Amino acid sequence: MQSNAYGAPLAGGAFDLEGFLKKPQTILRCLSWLFAIVVFATITAEGYVNNSSEREPTCMFNRRDSACSYGVGIGVLAFLACVAFLVLDAYFPQISNAKQRKYIIIGDLGFSGAWTLLWFICFCVLANQWSWTTSPAVPADAARAVVAFSFFSILTWALLSYFAYERYRQGLSDLNQQYADPAGDPEYPPAPYSSGNSGPTGYQQSPFSENQETPGEYQPPTY
Repeated sequence: MQSNAYGAPLAGGAFDLEGFLKKPQTILRCLSWLFAIVVFATITAEGYVNNSSEREPTCMFNRRDSACSYGVGIGVLAFLACVAFLVLDAYFPQISNAKQRKYIIIGDLGFSGAWTLLWFICFCVLANQWSWTTSPAVPADAARAVVAFSFFSILTWALLSYFAYERYRQGLSDLNQQYADPAGDPEYPPAPYSSGNSGPTGYQQSPFSENQETPGEYQPPTY
């Protein structure tokens, strides 16, 4: 009953690169991918500074190494996830199995929702630690860029969550429509019309009836 759900009947056909690049999900994933690069690359390149009182470089966000590590971890995982989901989005129109489509959409919805929350936490942590940073050796522009792109990542991942939820809801709507109207499912054709005869369905005349001879007049034997 799931053959028509989640857009499965639309599977197949040639890959449309121009249409794929114009999709809102593709644009948002590319932006999320770019924002993730800015966050973890900036922290990795300029996020650790040398202080006169410290032997080893410390995080530019109030010398909290955990804040820098959190930003790098979230950024790297977001970068890899964007690449993976871009590949799945490109391959998605070729998938004809409704269950596989459902799992991909649920995975997209769950991951996008989780990363929206994690980016929000990252933004709050970095913004709070930056407000307490007083060291003059800290690259202020780099720190502000990390905080700003963390905030931008919240918006892009929230929109990705919204589009994933819309696709999931559309799939449920298609599935419920099939259950409400099973006659529309090609796998379940309507039952043949019955004329109301009480005899057994599919009854046929015995094949031996054609070979039986009609009895004629009695003829006595010849002696």
